[in-house]
Amino acid sequence: MKPIDIKKLNLVINKSMIKFLNIKKQDKKIKNFILKDIKKIINKNNFILGEEVHNFEKSFAKFCNTKYAISCANGTDALTIALKILNLPKNSEVIIPAMTYCSTAFAVINAGLNPVLVDLEKNKPTICIDEIKKKITRRTKVIMPVHLYGSVVNIKKIKKIINNKKIYIVDDCSQAHGAKFEDKRVGSLSDISCFSLYPGKNLGAYGDAGIITTNNKKLYIKAKNFRNLGSDKKFFHTQIGFNSRLDTIQAVVLTQKLKNLEKYNKKRSQIAKYYDENITNKDISKLIYSKGSVYHQYVILVKNRIKLEKLLNANKIQYGFHYPQSIHQLDCLKNKFKRKKFENSETIAKKCLSLPIDPTLKFNEIKKIVSVLNTF
Repeated sequence: MKPIDIKKLNLVINKSMIKFLNIKKQDKKIKNFILKDIKKIINKNNFILGEEVHNFEKSFAKFCNTKYAISCANGTDALTIALKILNLPKNSEVIIPAMTYCSTAFAVINAGLNPVLVDLEKNKPTICIDEIKKKITRRTKVIMPVHLYGSVVNIKKIKKIINNKKIYIVDDCSQAHGAKFEDKRVGSLSDISCFSLYPGKNLGAYGDAGIITTNNKKLYIKAKNFRNLGSDKKFFHTQIGFNSRLDTIQAVVLTQKLKNLEKYNKKRSQIAKYYDENITNKDISKLIYSKGSVYHQYVILVKNRIKLEKLLNANKIQYGFHYPQSIHQLDCLKNKFKRKKFENSETIAKKCLSLPIDPTLKFNEIKKIVSVLNTF
């Protein structure tokens, strides 16, 4: 046997890619459990709304400390279903942040409602609550805050603004699985909460998936019926609903992965803390996250983003953009929000770059990322 060439070994380590997200590595220890559960589903021939779907819904509701959970096909459907079951007048207004993923706005429009944009707080990824006050009209029926990047919006302040007005809070929790506000889990803070369970989320399936939580029994019953073509019993349809069901196979995947969510969220927070304390480059700005954040993304702002991209590529460090366009800058929505300006959202769109924050990152990889950033 030939002796190990240390120089070549170091060269391999230095050349290896630091991945932005490594789902295979995250799920290594539970892979066999997942495969075993999937085999059972195949043997039972039970692929749609099986018992395992109901079990996952119960587990997720318990995790969020909420009474009910209704799974569906994806996060966009979760938001759309939540809005549809409220039976609001057509073109009612829904207040959303100007910086979010497109699904937040598309759900509002596809529900026959009118999105009203509000800028983010300066240097924060959360909607500006003072600006919400200015945008409320008699047509406002829903406020839809987004816990962007895992940072939690102060829902308590929004409730004070609403006071006795007949306005619902439907929060988009797609990036905040397990996040907390004053020791209360996201998913239990609003009238209805909506989650994407897309593979790249803190809690992600092996395909598209979504879930809705609520403490309101009437809304739970309506949502459960709506996601299944308006049916509680086969061939009997009480409303015109969506075909938006969670596959039983995805339910068993999510049930296994839910067991690791808190552990991985804690690791994300530890990585974020290291970034906060050790990225010292004055040309890099850091956002202010909420106390109970779960850091779905760790976003920095830089003026010369192209230069930083080249540096990261040269050092084999993967990165992302969340998001390179704010809602009013999207091609399909430019005309709808013509001549509207949202300075803080536009700044993030122009300067944002998301660093790796995968919970399985090794300490030497995190140190390398910081070291490279500090030379930029």
